[in-house]
Amino acid sequence: MPASSEPSSLRAEQVAQTRGALVSAGRRLFGENGFRGTSVEDLAREARVTTGALYHHFPTKTALFEAVFVQAHMDMMSASTEAAKGAKDGLDELALGFDAFLDGVLQPDVQRILVLDGPAVLGLARYTELDEQYAYAVIVGSLKAAAKAGTIQIDDPETATRLLLGALTRGAMLIANSPNPVKTRHAVAKSMRALLNSFIP
Repeated sequence: MPASSEPSSLRAEQVAQTRGALVSAGRRLFGENGFRGTSVEDLAREARVTTGALYHHFPTKTALFEAVFVQAHMDMMSASTEAAKGAKDGLDELALGFDAFLDGVLQPDVQRILVLDGPAVLGLARYTELDEQYAYAVIVGSLKAAAKAGTIQIDDPETATRLLLGALTRGAMLIANSPNPVKTRHAVAKSMRALLNSFIP
């Protein structure tokens, strides 16, 4: 590696570390105190940077929240993918993935970031866009694979995917607002499986 490239490489590493520290701070504070209950000063203090450094990486507190939201969403997707390993078919793959997502919603920080604050802070349009960005292709792929294998009969997997995502999101909201989240989680999971089973010819 040429010596001249070392400063820029070190700078890129420092930028990545600072950004990572801010996202980690946001994950903890937004998860514990919510978006409104967390100040820019709190975030900078937690990440051990100045508020100026925070604004250098994220122009607004909302921009940092979006980065935290995306990270939490990707963590949930990874957990769902891992849970679906060994599924007997595409439909079972989705059911296991949905179960893992609903388990994740029982975690207070995930619940607050993804379910309670997400739609309000990001706005419904951006919230839906990000939700579909990370889950849409996976669900469509599983439905198409199941249809190709003859496990299910479905004419429009794209529309079905959006409806399933909508049901999953509303189910997560039911869990987040329930006096008995675990019981509600099982009820939502049962209904999601019933929706998936409706595609079986």
